[in-house]
Amino acid sequence: MAWYDEAVFYHIYPLGMTGAPRYNEYGEPVERLNKLLPWISHIKNIGCNAIYIGPLFESVGHGYETTDYRKLDSRLGTNETLKNFVKECHSQGVKVIFDGVFNHTGRDFFAFKDLKEYRENSRYKDWYCNVNFWGNNSYNDGFGYENWGGHDLLVKLNQKNPEVINYICDVIRFWVDEFDVDGIRLDAADVLDFDFMKALRRVANDVKPDFWLMGEVIHGDYIRWANADTLHSVTNYHLHKALFSGYNDHNFFEIAHTVKRLNDMCGGVFKLYSFVDNHDVERIMSKLSSPKGFAPVHILLYTLPGIPSIYYGSEFGIEGRKAHGGDADAPLRPELDYENWTAAMEDNTYVKFIKVLGAMRHKVKALSYGDYREQNLTTRQYTFSRSFEGTTVVVMVNNDDNGCTMHGGAPDGTYKGVLSGRTINVCGGGFSAEIGGNSGEIWVPEHILSDVEVLEMVADISEEKPVVVENVVENKVETVAETVAEPVVEKSILEEIVEVAEKQEEVLAEAKEEKVDAEDKVLDLNKPYEEMTIAELQASILAKMAKNGPVTEDMKRTVTVNTHQGSLLNWVRSFN
Repeated sequence: MAWYDEAVFYHIYPLGMTGAPRYNEYGEPVERLNKLLPWISHIKNIGCNAIYIGPLFESVGHGYETTDYRKLDSRLGTNETLKNFVKECHSQGVKVIFDGVFNHTGRDFFAFKDLKEYRENSRYKDWYCNVNFWGNNSYNDGFGYENWGGHDLLVKLNQKNPEVINYICDVIRFWVDEFDVDGIRLDAADVLDFDFMKALRRVANDVKPDFWLMGEVIHGDYIRWANADTLHSVTNYHLHKALFSGYNDHNFFEIAHTVKRLNDMCGGVFKLYSFVDNHDVERIMSKLSSPKGFAPVHILLYTLPGIPSIYYGSEFGIEGRKAHGGDADAPLRPELDYENWTAAMEDNTYVKFIKVLGAMRHKVKALSYGDYREQNLTTRQYTFSRSFEGTTVVVMVNNDDNGCTMHGGAPDGTYKGVLSGRTINVCGGGFSAEIGGNSGEIWVPEHILSDVEVLEMVADISEEKPVVVENVVENKVETVAETVAEPVVEKSILEEIVEVAEKQEEVLAEAKEEKVDAEDKVLDLNKPYEEMTIAELQASILAKMAKNGPVTEDMKRTVTVNTHQGSLLNWVRSFN
């Protein structure tokens, strides 16, 4: 058993969270990383005991076009700044893993600068893939090379070159010696050379006990990357997609099928890195069809096999959608000023919910090590168990707006619901329980929750408190409504979170209607197409469609989801 087997991660994109400038001017270091120091106690308080942070090292812009692997990005501070950050994390019992961008470098990296200057005579010409001196690139260097993702800014390293392998291995040793890092998340691991990853694994085994290698892999047979010879774990994009679409489509079969497929794929050994959002994909609250999905989705994140992770800010329920244009990911990586979020750390309902899930995860070892058995499954209800060393935990999740009776099986005994505080007695191996709409429960043997802190936490979140509705349209929390004073009645965190989600849903619906009304008032379909807004182009297309016959709801949806101006311009011009 290693530390990462029981880890709950908090994922930080530091350039965004600290409000660093978009582009690096390579000036005097600014110690923005220190802005994250007060967040460590919050991270620990919500039950996270590990941080995945990055990219960190000197780069041109977004961090993945590395200039220097041995120097903290000057927009974040100095190496001493990073050393102190890791030291403070460790002092609070929090492990730290860095983002390792080893598939490619930026164009300001020393080896590529040498290549530009000396061309055929550069000793580093074989450090990069498919360098040719009869071609060219988008920067007009007079030579070509292989890039990553179609971006000439990201020059692909030749991972078969022994010099490159040794260089990157030395970088890992440096990170351990200099910063005491506990592991590395390998960027773009699904395109890394396998022999290269094996070399990194050998270094990982030597530099530090339980040093963890986790790779970014989107699709494919995960066992190819996560095994005894290469990486310890990979990102579980299969489950990520299933969690939000399974909720949105009222299709728990998709989630259960994905879990079974992953189980078959990995031989029943689950150590995959699970998440519902990250720095590359839209926030979970922007992907869910309703804020009420927050509870069921996160119950599954914390109880299904895998190592759960929370992306910074999502514990508050903030939204974030990709933008259009050159900096599409910027809305996913906002600045969060600690002082603006201190009240939400205590009062925000979503935070309280995540806090309970985190405490429960650490207390109940079956959720880290236990097997998985599906018990009951419909499109909207899902019951499964996790068992380890004689302890069985039963998880029930309801994906319907209405409450229902759900059934489960467990060894006889007394069980307590972590989220409601209810107690049930199991006799004959089976039991039934009422589960509210868009809710769930985690049934744990009562003796496991005898810890005073856990009981106090459950009691605390079950008390009636003023309901704060989180309006997260602009990535900030605002109080938009409060409950009317009523007699104090004990209320579970599940009831509270559904109530908040319903009020938030109302707020978002009203905001959407106001936006539509405002757009309708200013639509001008008589001006040139080139001068039209997105809404005007969409309206013009629908008007032209209507001249050709009835416009169906599917046709309307196809038009309204297209928000690309260039595409809409071509579309509207295509009509006769």
